[in-house]
Amino acid sequence: QVQLVESGGGLVQPGGSLRLSCVASRNIFSYMAMGWYRQAPGKQRELVARITWGIGQNYADSVKGRFTISRDSAKNTVSLQMNSLKPEDTAVYYCNAQRSGENSWGQGTQVTVSS
Repeated sequence: QVQLVESGGGLVQPGGSLRLSCVASRNIFSYMAMGWYRQAPGKQRELVARITWGIGQNYADSVKGRFTISRDSAKNTVSLQMNSLKPEDTAVYYCNAQRSGENSWGQGTQVTVSS
Protein backbone atom coordinates (compact mmCIF):
# COMPACT_ATOMS: atom_id res chain seq x y z
CA GLN A 1 0.00 0.00 0.00
CA VAL A 2 1.02 3.58 -0.58
CA GLN A 3 2.25 5.58 2.39
CA LEU A 4 0.59 8.98 2.79
CA VAL A 5 2.14 11.69 4.96
CA GLU A 6 0.11 14.78 5.83
CA SER A 7 1.44 18.10 7.04
CA GLY A 8 0.30 21.68 7.50
CA GLY A 9 -2.19 21.39 10.33
CA GLY A 10 -2.18 23.66 13.35
CA LEU A 11 -4.03 26.27 15.35
CA VAL A 12 -5.59 29.18 13.47
CA GLN A 13 -8.04 31.92 14.35
CA PRO A 14 -11.50 32.05 12.75
CA GLY A 15 -11.26 33.60 9.31
CA GLY A 16 -7.70 32.42 8.88
CA SER A 17 -6.13 30.07 6.36
CA LEU A 18 -4.14 26.86 6.34
CA ARG A 19 -2.70 24.71 3.58
CA LEU A 20 -2.54 20.96 4.08
CA SER A 21 -0.24 18.78 2.02
CA CYS A 22 -0.21 15.03 1.48
CA VAL A 23 2.85 13.38 -0.01
CA ALA A 24 2.49 9.87 -1.40
CA SER A 25 5.31 7.32 -1.35
CA ARG A 26 4.70 6.35 -4.97
CA ASN A 27 3.39 7.75 -8.22
CA ILE A 28 -0.22 8.84 -7.80
CA PHE A 29 -1.21 8.27 -11.43
CA SER A 30 -2.37 4.75 -10.62
CA TYR A 31 -4.86 6.00 -8.04
CA MET A 32 -8.34 6.73 -9.38
CA ALA A 33 -9.08 9.21 -6.62
CA MET A 34 -7.31 11.12 -3.92
CA GLY A 35 -8.87 13.33 -1.34
CA TRP A 36 -9.19 14.75 2.13
CA TYR A 37 -11.52 13.61 4.87
CA ARG A 38 -11.97 14.89 8.39
CA GLN A 39 -13.19 13.60 11.70
CA ALA A 40 -14.27 15.77 14.60
CA PRO A 41 -14.55 14.41 18.16
CA GLY A 42 -17.66 12.28 18.54
CA LYS A 43 -18.48 12.43 14.83
CA GLN A 44 -18.02 10.15 11.86
CA ARG A 45 -15.30 10.69 9.31
CA GLU A 46 -16.61 12.74 6.40
CA LEU A 47 -15.48 13.68 2.94
CA VAL A 48 -14.08 17.20 2.62
CA ALA A 49 -12.78 17.27 -0.96
CA ARG A 50 -11.72 14.75 -3.57
CA ILE A 51 -10.14 14.66 -7.01
CA THR A 52 -11.24 11.79 -9.24
CA TRP A 53 -9.15 11.27 -12.34
CA GLY A 54 -11.10 11.97 -15.50
CA ILE A 55 -14.05 13.37 -13.57
CA GLY A 56 -12.87 16.31 -11.54
CA GLN A 57 -13.27 17.67 -8.05
CA ASN A 58 -16.06 17.47 -5.52
CA TYR A 59 -16.48 19.17 -2.18
CA ALA A 60 -18.62 18.89 0.90
CA ASP A 61 -21.32 21.57 0.86
CA SER A 62 -19.93 23.00 4.10
CA VAL A 63 -16.58 23.88 2.50
CA LYS A 64 -17.58 24.91 -1.03
CA GLY A 65 -16.16 28.29 -1.91
CA ARG A 66 -13.68 28.19 0.97
CA PHE A 67 -11.52 25.11 0.33
CA THR A 68 -9.64 24.15 -2.83
CA ILE A 69 -8.07 20.77 -3.55
CA SER A 70 -5.21 20.43 -6.00
CA ARG A 71 -2.65 17.87 -7.08
CA ASP A 72 0.93 17.98 -8.29
CA SER A 73 1.56 14.67 -10.00
CA ALA A 74 5.26 15.42 -10.49
CA LYS A 75 5.64 15.68 -6.71
CA ASN A 76 3.09 12.97 -5.85
CA THR A 77 1.31 15.54 -3.72
CA VAL A 78 -2.29 16.48 -3.06
CA SER A 79 -2.97 19.73 -1.25
CA LEU A 80 -5.94 21.36 0.42
CA GLN A 81 -6.05 25.15 0.65
CA MET A 82 -8.43 26.16 3.42
CA ASN A 83 -9.59 29.77 3.64
CA SER A 84 -12.12 31.54 5.83
CA LEU A 85 -11.80 28.83 8.44
CA LYS A 86 -14.55 28.40 10.99
CA PRO A 87 -14.56 26.75 14.43
CA GLU A 88 -16.68 23.95 12.98
CA ASP A 89 -13.79 23.06 10.67
CA THR A 90 -11.88 21.83 13.71
CA ALA A 91 -11.03 18.16 13.17
CA VAL A 92 -8.33 15.69 12.32
CA TYR A 93 -7.83 15.80 8.55
CA TYR A 94 -6.86 12.61 6.74
CA CYS A 95 -5.46 12.11 3.27
CA ASN A 96 -6.93 9.22 1.26
CA ALA A 97 -5.93 7.37 -1.90
CA GLN A 98 -8.15 4.89 -3.70
CA ARG A 99 -7.67 2.41 -6.53
CA SER A 100 -9.01 -1.02 -7.29
CA GLY A 101 -8.29 -3.20 -4.27
CA GLU A 102 -6.73 -0.44 -2.19
CA ASN A 103 -8.04 2.26 0.10
CA SER A 104 -5.14 3.92 1.95
CA TRP A 105 -5.11 6.54 4.71
CA GLY A 106 -2.56 8.86 6.17
CA GLN A 107 -2.04 9.27 9.91
CA GLY A 108 -3.96 12.55 10.05
CA THR A 109 -3.14 16.12 10.92
CA GLN A 110 -4.97 18.20 13.52
CA VAL A 111 -6.63 21.45 12.49
CA THR A 112 -7.97 23.63 15.29
CA VAL A 113 -9.86 26.83 14.58
CA SER A 114 -10.22 28.90 17.71
CA SER A 115 -9.77 32.41 19.01
